[in-house]
Amino acid sequence: MNWAMLTAIGQLAAVFIGVPSIIYFAIQLREQNRESRQAAVNSLTQQWGDLTRALHENAEFTALFLRGVHSFHDLDAVSKLRFSAFQNRFFKNFEGMYYSRREGILTPELWGEIDRTMSDFLAYDGVQQWWETRKHWHTESFIRVVDAIIARGHKPMAYSTYDLQQVVLPRESE
Repeated sequence: MNWAMLTAIGQLAAVFIGVPSIIYFAIQLREQNRESRQAAVNSLTQQWGDLTRALHENAEFTALFLRGVHSFHDLDAVSKLRFSAFQNRFFKNFEGMYYSRREGILTPELWGEIDRTMSDFLAYDGVQQWWETRKHWHTESFIRVVDAIIARGHKPMAYSTYDLQQVVLPRESE
């Protein structure tokens, strides 16, 4: 055997060994990316649940939230601070979801769900009033997304049937 023949056999062996290895590597990489995306979506879902827990576990805050979404300006100073703290977490969560969408972690279908949720909240005067006071805390890119949603001019429907006159605050413990 001469060197040319040995080189050809070596190249042929590399093809038979290398190509399946590359295919295997590509399959593993795709599976790892899928698992990473799912873990990120699960994390975002957990954060969302943690955030909204304040609304279903604390009647006093729920009443404050309902008043705040209708008018941030009408809240007293302490209520504004509490509403602002919640809204800041809420919008930081949305911002994280927005960047997850930009990075391809969230599918268009999941982003559509988030967009519809944001549209519902941003339709309310109180949320828009709060946004104007705090949007400078967010990235320019996310500010454009939120401002575009507000510009659509959706009617506030999420809480439209909730009569604020019937909201009863829990009594202070005596």
